[in-house]
Amino acid sequence: MDSFDEAYRGEPPWDIGGAQPVVRELEKWGRIGPTVLDVGCGTGENVLYLAERGYEAWGIDLAPRAIHKARSKAVERKLDAVFLEGDALELARLGRRFDTVLDCGMFHTLEDVERRRFAESLDAAVRPGGSYYLLCFSEEEPGMAGPRRVTQQEIFGVFDRPGWLVREIVPTRFESRMHEGGAHAWFATIEREGRVGRSLSFERVCAPDAPRFVRT
Repeated sequence: MDSFDEAYRGEPPWDIGGAQPVVRELEKWGRIGPTVLDVGCGTGENVLYLAERGYEAWGIDLAPRAIHKARSKAVERKLDAVFLEGDALELARLGRRFDTVLDCGMFHTLEDVERRRFAESLDAAVRPGGSYYLLCFSEEEPGMAGPRRVTQQEIFGVFDRPGWLVREIVPTRFESRMHEGGAHAWFATIEREGRVGRSLSFERVCAPDAPRFVRT
């Protein structure tokens, strides 16, 4: 946590000054429920984007400086949003569940054992019928700098568990100030048991001709 908190002394490369494009697409197509939690929310841009559009939007992050900046932004923009300093591996401590949980860059920072703990933590945070949306660096991103790369198989291996359905994993881009055009990424739609209907296809934000996993 200390290294991430130190990063917020300045402007970390993942802080792009606005919501991630996939979050905008989710909202545009009505795939976000009335209550939403952003895990690893950083300085809160995804949360504030949704709060401005009438959602009950919460954010949680381990980095105190990130939460301080997020709260300051909410005050400056006169938006009603909740920002909490806390651990995404212990979401039960929030004492409530959400229709939607967003993760734009938190999962790919976790070690293997932490990934399992996080998946279990989601049980306490996502309502039956709700969704968890994951955006993470993919193995297609070259070089070694930045977070761990994640494969489709790893996503499926962590989240294919009782009560959950990995509906779709599609290639997209993770916007970053260090990656012109964005870093290669996966976007996964993971549903908690109880959802009715099919999930949105993200062809608008996906790289063409890339492999994808879709469960029908």
